[in-house]
Amino acid sequence: MAVEDKPTSGKMIVVRHLINFGLNPAAVAYAMTTLGSAMINNIFSFYYVKLFLNKYKISEGAFHQSQVVYMVWNAINDPLFGYMQDNSRVPCCSQRRLSILYGAPLYSLAFLLAWFPWQTYAPGDWLSGLHLMVALCAFDGMLTFVLLAQCALFAEISSHHQSRLRLVKYSQVASLIGSSSVLFCGVLTRNMEDFASFQAFTVLIAILSCGCMLYTGLHSESRFDNKGPDLDADDADDQTSHQSAFSFSMLKSLTWQIMSNRDFQLFVFMNFFQVFMLAFFNNFTMIFAEHLIPPDVLPSLAKSIMYGAGFICPQLLVLSCQSQLHTLGYYRIILFTFYTEAAMAAIMLILGPQHYYILAFFLTVNMIIIQAAFSLFGLPLADIIDTDLQKYKRSSPLSSMVFGTNALFTKPAQSLAPMIVLNILNQFGYEQLKDAGRDSNPSASESLHSVMFYLVCVVPMCVAGLQALAWRPFSMRSSHTVDIKYVDG
Repeated sequence: MAVEDKPTSGKMIVVRHLINFGLNPAAVAYAMTTLGSAMINNIFSFYYVKLFLNKYKISEGAFHQSQVVYMVWNAINDPLFGYMQDNSRVPCCSQRRLSILYGAPLYSLAFLLAWFPWQTYAPGDWLSGLHLMVALCAFDGMLTFVLLAQCALFAEISSHHQSRLRLVKYSQVASLIGSSSVLFCGVLTRNMEDFASFQAFTVLIAILSCGCMLYTGLHSESRFDNKGPDLDADDADDQTSHQSAFSFSMLKSLTWQIMSNRDFQLFVFMNFFQVFMLAFFNNFTMIFAEHLIPPDVLPSLAKSIMYGAGFICPQLLVLSCQSQLHTLGYYRIILFTFYTEAAMAAIMLILGPQHYYILAFFLTVNMIIIQAAFSLFGLPLADIIDTDLQKYKRSSPLSSMVFGTNALFTKPAQSLAPMIVLNILNQFGYEQLKDAGRDSNPSASESLHSVMFYLVCVVPMCVAGLQALAWRPFSMRSSHTVDIKYVDG
């Protein structure tokens, strides 16, 4: 074993301190990446659309071009990084903790790219489009590299359902703390109105985020770190000499084995729409609230608290449902969230847009439920990884490839949501009215506000219905009743 893999005395001291406080060292190490990534991911997803549209004055064409490039890159980098992490002989790729350790600084630096303009942009400046393209691709590339390794850790730290629920619990506590960055950012920068303070805040958050993820890189371990990359037993002798090289045929074969799993297909279809809804609410809740809820009803501070609650409360909801996850399992809870979303949207549509407080509550609760359900998606993917490991008798699981193949089909929704919604809004005058705000002619903005309200209600209602139909045939429903599916180690 290499010297770097042996626990250092400092590491052992940290572990003893965590145990003395009643904490699980492995779960703490895993959750620190959740803490770091939550700090920067939520700020990025919540603010970047408004920043480029309202402050950098990017044109609609440049915005769409950037999103198309981002969509393509977003889709292909996940399976490629997944294949690389599962099959590479290079330690910084093959060992999950080292992927996080070396990727964390670059991940935090990529986060900062969006918030510092390359020059003073004129409206429609082509450079703002290039800036958005580079910022999106760089941030997503490093996010993928680091978080794929963390997702693999989720499946590889332990095969016990109860241990995985503990990881979910610790991760939600970390996400709860990390998600408060949106609340503090909104309050301290007046929802990005004080842009200099906003930039300073993002630098501070990037440094804190990097430190958290480095902790994972130094202290986390996978059960398969000391095993070689996966090979089917029948092909081991033939492929040993080629393991370090990229093999398209091997990538194709492994990807097809993953995609042929019907439960994986159902999950991916459902997850595509979940990612779409996450992007829909993360990117446009602030815009919808500013246009549909008058400032005399909800002032800026109240809206900042509302936005912060949308990122903080999902973790509280997941933590409060730990006993239900033990008894009912994730399948029923996820299905219930789809029914709840559809019912709430139908009620809001019937009530109408004039009930401002109910609308604010509806927007916030939707953000909470969608994010809370998404937080559980590692559990079905871990079960799919376990099934794949047993079915093909692999020496080690294709954890990164399963998560990466899932992302291949679901990540494009992150780009489709803002492209589709912005296109609809601009058809009803959003590009002309976004700067005028409430000072504009009420009759000129009435149709735009009407479209916004219907988007807020009809999209969640239809999407939740499709998700429920896709999720009902999912067959892996009883992992919470099984103590162990295979022997750890």
